[in-house]
This record gives sequence, structure tokens and C-alpha cells, in this order.
Amino acid sequence: MSNIPVKLLNEAQGHVVSLELTTGETYRGKLVESEDNMNVQLRDVTVTGVDSQVTRMDHVFVRGSHVRFFVVPDMLENAPLFKIGPQSRPSPPIRGPKKR
Repeated sequence: MSNIPVKLLNEAQGHVVSLELTTGETYRGKLVESEDNMNVQLRDVTVTGVDSQVTRMDHVFVRGSHVRFFVVPDMLENAPLFKIGPQSRPSPPIRGPKKR
């Protein structure tokens, strides 16, 4: 079963996200696809290097193990995965009759 960050990335597909790599580079673009291991594909990407040099790319694939963090749109805080509905509590276990 997926954990919350992976589910959030799946919700962010189609939106503009930013991510910083372990090398210090920053990528900003439209999230096309994300995988369970956090590999991502971005389209219409702006890459900002460590030296602040800006480069534009049409399509980028980033390995998840190279990502330091993701920045997703604020509107995703209302995503259905964060909705907390009534929690159904399991009934207590049935035990034998009380002895007096």
C-alpha cells in the first residue's frame, strides 16, 4: 500500500510542481507521471542550476532517489486523500459470559 507522499504525488499529476535534487539543482514543470519509487516525468521544465543558471527543457525524467524534496500546489491540501471521514471503530472482541 502506498504512503501519503506517494499518493500526494499521484494527486499532483497534471499540475506544476517544483523539486530540488540532492545536487542543489531545482526543476519546475508540469508533472506528467510519478511512480511509486518517486521517479517523475516533467514537461515544459525550467532548470535552475546551483550557479543560478536557468535552462529550459521540453521533457525531463528524474530518478526518485536523487530528489531532496517536492513542492506541490497549495490547492492539493484539499485533496480527497486528506479528508477524514467518520472512523468506524472495530467492535470489541466477544468474550465468554461473565463469571460471578
